[in-house]
Amino acid sequence: MSAATTRSRTPDRLCAEAVDLAREAAEEAAAPGVVGEHVTLVSEGDRVVTHFFECKEPGYRGWRWAVTVARASRAKLVTLDETVLLPGPDALQAPEWVPWSERLRPGDMGPGDLLPTEADDPRLEPGYTGEDAPPPNSVLSQELAERIEAEDAELSEREAPAGSARGSIASVADELGMRRARVLSRYGLHAAADRWEESFGGKTAMAQAAPASCVSCAFLVPIAGSLSQAFGICANEFSPADGRVVAFDYGCGGHSEAAVMPTPPRPASPVLDTVGADPFRFRPERGGSVPDVPDATEDLGHS
Repeated sequence: MSAATTRSRTPDRLCAEAVDLAREAAEEAAAPGVVGEHVTLVSEGDRVVTHFFECKEPGYRGWRWAVTVARASRAKLVTLDETVLLPGPDALQAPEWVPWSERLRPGDMGPGDLLPTEADDPRLEPGYTGEDAPPPNSVLSQELAERIEAEDAELSEREAPAGSARGSIASVADELGMRRARVLSRYGLHAAADRWEESFGGKTAMAQAAPASCVSCAFLVPIAGSLSQAFGICANEFSPADGRVVAFDYGCGGHSEAAVMPTPPRPASPVLDTVGADPFRFRPERGGSVPDVPDATEDLGHS
């Protein structure tokens, strides 16, 4: 350790004794009765010392008034450098400021809220806006654009009338759903896949206890795009992932083939019908065991 370093860590005697000068400077900068007891002092360098005083200002718990004093080489007069209020080790401070774009969480947006995207958002990249030539880094490659132009020219010569836009880049982009100013970049696709995999992926507790994965479930609705190779949409209303994007290795107890209920058997027709009612005639035929009922219209006579 050099001698200069040793001197800088040893407080200068005259500067260390200038407690009253430092207190007067702190009381002049603060309100009356706010400067408390002398807490400590720190050597800032050769003949430079900072005195710390307790701060009694309401709402500033743990803060300290810091007064730095110094003296010139071979001088006996101590002068004032600066006075400032600084937080101590256990000071009460406001949390570190975080931009709104980093504080926003999924589900925070409500009706009428607008969420602007930055011009250089890494999740997005330029798409196709409708111009004759695609912009740089577009999903529409130069090779595909040249091929479309060649096919468009061939169709125009053979079939389409002059000035027709059939087969142009704009019409093809409309059919493919790419006529947007910006589209998802590779980073945006990976970020979305990571979120979906974390929420409804094979490593979740639900998937670990599932009898089978979603890739073999009839309730899985396929999606388009490059993510269709690993994700789909659940269409089972009794599943916890109903209407959500799920990974193929996700699963739940609502799998379509997990527990197929057998069709209830239909009972055969009985040999002896003991349930139905037997028909009986109201007036039996003559010659039976039941006597005839006299007709009400016949003359019964009198004795």
